[in-house]
Amino acid sequence: MDHHPQSIRETIVVIDYGSQYSQLITRRVRECQVYCEMLPWDAPAEQIDALAPRGIILSGGPSSVYEPGAPTLAPHLVARGVPVLGICYGMQLLGHSLGGVVAPSQSREYGPAQVFVDNGSSPLFEGLPAPLDVWMSHGDRLEALPPGFAPLAHSDNSPTAAMADEQRRFYGLQFHPEVAHTRRGMDILRNFCLRICGCHGDWTAGSFIEESIAAIRAQVGDGQVLCAISGGVDSSVVAKLVSQAVGNQLTSVFVNNGLLRKGEAEENMARFRRYLGGNLIFVDATDRFLSALAGVTDPEEKRKIIGREFVAVFEEEAHKLGRVDFLAQGTLYPDVIESATPATKSAAKIKTHHNVGGLPENMRMQLIEPLRFLFKDEVRQVGSALGLPDEMVYRPPFPGPGLAVRILGEVTRESLDVLREADVIVRQEIEAAGLAQDIWQYFAVLTPLRTVGVMGDGRTYANVVAVRAVTSEDAMTADWARIPYEVLARISNRIVNQVAGVNRVVYDISSKPPATIEWE
Repeated sequence: MDHHPQSIRETIVVIDYGSQYSQLITRRVRECQVYCEMLPWDAPAEQIDALAPRGIILSGGPSSVYEPGAPTLAPHLVARGVPVLGICYGMQLLGHSLGGVVAPSQSREYGPAQVFVDNGSSPLFEGLPAPLDVWMSHGDRLEALPPGFAPLAHSDNSPTAAMADEQRRFYGLQFHPEVAHTRRGMDILRNFCLRICGCHGDWTAGSFIEESIAAIRAQVGDGQVLCAISGGVDSSVVAKLVSQAVGNQLTSVFVNNGLLRKGEAEENMARFRRYLGGNLIFVDATDRFLSALAGVTDPEEKRKIIGREFVAVFEEEAHKLGRVDFLAQGTLYPDVIESATPATKSAAKIKTHHNVGGLPENMRMQLIEPLRFLFKDEVRQVGSALGLPDEMVYRPPFPGPGLAVRILGEVTRESLDVLREADVIVRQEIEAAGLAQDIWQYFAVLTPLRTVGVMGDGRTYANVVAVRAVTSEDAMTADWARIPYEVLARISNRIVNQVAGVNRVVYDISSKPPATIEWE
């Protein structure tokens, strides 16, 4: 069995109708310390039954309720006797399905608006000021409410900006409480989850850890578990959780592919020995990876080679151990949501950030994925609660193929040495300037460009190093970091003076999109 928080009695289910904010609603409910899962609008009733939700939230979406093929409201969702909150399209769908009338709005509302509460006694708006600053995004509106409903609030363009059937505990909001622009939106969601649905708000990192350890013990029994650890927060938290649960039944494997940053392999192993527990295996496969990469310049080919070699090394280590029953890995909730098919239990796959397609069919292991219902920020909270140090919990993202995708062109020992020296200067200066907490990722890229320069009395013809630093919340979008000029000057001066073979430094000021964070 995959670990599923079945024993968490208090769950809110978000029904996804295609809004760009659906995941955000899920996260906001969890910020109320109430467990929440997101399911597609056409999820079978049994899937929802299994979660025994205390309440249901219908998300927004791009459709109009009258469009042919528009997502519909499954009758079982409103027949459960639990509170329902419809947001934007979710409100219109709730109203339309229960006998109300939805029509195109005379003026489409998009952006900030003020909402005036007409019924302050509703538990949905309890303790909130009036008027409310909110974020609207809709083209349709409810012209006639369904039987049993009364308006709760209005805006200049929406006579019904919120509605309620208090008897059945059905609510609708024409605005988006989950976005930051709705200033008291969290209070509205908290009122729904705690006051209306009766949740206690006791889903915390601590309760998750207790639950996970019990589930892992039940799943593993006396079995043996294998875990690939990269130094990133996901695999570190998985290894820590599993070792807390089953101790020496866990063996963690750290593979040095020769593509890590300066001192990283040694630093990682020291931290693993100190914090993770279980059995640790260190494999130095530098020669193997560099031989396989010799002469290769295409970035996709590099990734495939690194993935293939990682699988081969990992498979060899598994065979050396003999009996391995389970593979533990750091799949996160966004991976689950975006995955078209549920994780398979045979031919177990290692998480894509290791850039590995899958292990051979003859290595049949069951998966242990204790983080598969968590978002990244929640994994960090769990890591801290488990006692992992900040340098593990808040380690900036680092690509699975490592420095191979930060060297444009062939990867050689020489190019790796140059990039490592340049990269460590970038990191040292950003950290010394106190900027590390504000920047999502910061690193050096070795380009194949060679330019003319002057050093001393002579002309040089040497490499160009690019510096990349971005700010981001989730890596879906990113902006280039506005690093102070004096910090950039120190980085440039040090790299040119201290790194042999480099005579020019450029700073990448591209945002994502259209650029990506990494160069390859």
